[in-house]
Amino acid sequence: MPGPSPAVAGRGRFLRFGAALVVLLGLAGYLVVQYEGGGRPAPRCTVIGAGGASYEMTYEQAENAATISAVGTSRKMPERAVTIALATALQESGLRNIDHGDRDSVGLFQQRPSQGWGTIAQIMDPVYSAGKFYDGLKDVPGYSRLPLTVAAQKVQRSGFPQAYAKHEPDAALLSAALTGRAAGSLKCEGPAAAQAGDPAQVREALERDFGRGVLPRTEAAGAEVTDDAKAAERQRTVHVPVTGGDGRRGWELAQWAVAQASALRLERVVYDGREWVAGEDDGQWREAGSGSGSDEGSGAAEVLIVTAA
Repeated sequence: MPGPSPAVAGRGRFLRFGAALVVLLGLAGYLVVQYEGGGRPAPRCTVIGAGGASYEMTYEQAENAATISAVGTSRKMPERAVTIALATALQESGLRNIDHGDRDSVGLFQQRPSQGWGTIAQIMDPVYSAGKFYDGLKDVPGYSRLPLTVAAQKVQRSGFPQAYAKHEPDAALLSAALTGRAAGSLKCEGPAAAQAGDPAQVREALERDFGRGVLPRTEAAGAEVTDDAKAAERQRTVHVPVTGGDGRRGWELAQWAVAQASALRLERVVYDGREWVAGEDDGQWREAGSGSGSDEGSGAAEVLIVTAA
């Protein structure tokens, strides 16, 4: 029998080459996402719950989750509302602030300008988009007693309402940590910041997510620096007062800071005798003062957020 024509054989080789190229490009994309320079794993954040349950995410996802939670608690929304919001964002965008989606959907919650959610620029602001979601949720009668899929659907009006359910366990872990109920349950690993952080940016981010009342006027303006051996570090430290006696507010603020550590170039976060230090202990919380350069402790009255030098 005659073999395949040169044209057919050529097409076969071309298709095999194309398939191999697709595989190689996919592998390259995976490696870019998973590794930084030097072959090291990309920084990751993990929430660890009771019974060994955990949820792992990138710094970008952690930053967005922390903002969603902070916007909710600043509006006096309960933890259940934060869980619903986080599950919704996990389904809609994977906790990524994307500028595309179905039709004109954009942002963390894939809200549509054409449906009255706001302008594209507004929706791409995580604080705005989270606020709009909570605005819709609080108008749902008895939302905290409804199944999560029902409550989320009444706000989102999605074509796939049952899809929210699979994210409820992860969202519950995240909300327990980020609202402060689960103390020390968020760890973020990765190298220390290569550039100096700016305390002014930390104050701005705190007020952006939690509202202007999160800092006293003196701290918001920048505290006066004393001339002593710790002056340099004090100049890099933001003191965030904690109100309430159960420590939940303090852990909310402290774990928000850890989630934002990469974006804000933080060196250390200290609260209630424990600290998180960038690039050390696999990103886990430890007893304050147990590492080098960590002799300044903090009680339950304030959270210390120290930027990189």
